[in-house]
Amino acid sequence: MIKRAVSVALCAAALSLVSSAAYAQCGGASWYGPGFNGKRAASGEIFNENAMTAAHRSLPFGTKLRVVDQNSGKSVQVVINDRGPFHGRRIIDLSKAAATALGFRNRGVTSVCIERM
Repeated sequence: MIKRAVSVALCAAALSLVSSAAYAQCGGASWYGPGFNGKRAASGEIFNENAMTAAHRSLPFGTKLRVVDQNSGKSVQVVINDRGPFHGRRIIDLSKAAATALGFRNRGVTSVCIERM
């Protein structure tokens, strides 16, 4: 019984290390909000375009990311709560609030680097 408990504890520790592993990616970013605000995101949450959230194709829901706009140098922290983007080489879709904070909302797209916090 003790051997099994130790094995379970080691597995839990290994999973913790994997989930907190460093992650970084650079690429295109876009934003979304109108038409989705108030609707259910892939995570089950109600999407709020004024919250600091984002959509990513594969990162787990609840993952906190630092997003740095490569044009302005500005950065924001967002939480993944949706899936996407599914357009071209874009790596992340940001909420309207995040795009506004980064200063690219009027352009629609920008280049970013993202890293897990």
